[in-house]
Amino acid sequence: MLRCLVQENPKQWEEVLSKAEFAYNAMPNRSTGKAPFNIVYTKAPNTTVDLTVLPKCKSTEAASYSKDYSQILNEVRQQLTSANQRYKEAADKHRRQQLFNVGDLVMVRLRRERFTPGEYSKLARRKIGPVPIIAKFNDNAYRVELPSGYNTSSTFNVADIWPYHSTDDAPISISSSESSSSEAGED
Repeated sequence: MLRCLVQENPKQWEEVLSKAEFAYNAMPNRSTGKAPFNIVYTKAPNTTVDLTVLPKCKSTEAASYSKDYSQILNEVRQQLTSANQRYKEAADKHRRQQLFNVGDLVMVRLRRERFTPGEYSKLARRKIGPVPIIAKFNDNAYRVELPSGYNTSSTFNVADIWPYHSTDDAPISISSSESSSSEAGED
């Protein structure tokens, strides 16, 4: 946030720090749905609109400014709501719903973060399996039976789990040289 605010003047970060802090504390959090300021002080912070709207203000300029600013805020709020809806729709197109049961065989992706430093190898297999699911915590978290030698947690998010498909069910493709020799053997 500071990088965006200071742009070409990075040495002036102290001057914009209070603005950045106010903006951060006044914005609703995605998880709680409330701004940190609301949680701590039980009310929203005063903004320019709050300060310009005086109960018995006779200034037409101040009233006009307040009205224009309120209208801009409403338009921005509507734009953000529609943009968030578009982002959600785009993200949902790529989301996959996977449900597994205890006993299902799955392939599991091992990410670098799961290993202690020096234990992860770039050339190691990315997915291991098939491994059986031994516990289901909810639709997003499963425990699998990892092979011995893996010194990592056996609980995985559904994003790192894929259903295992046996190669026995896969169609067999035969090259032309193999097909001529197999046809000769059948006669």
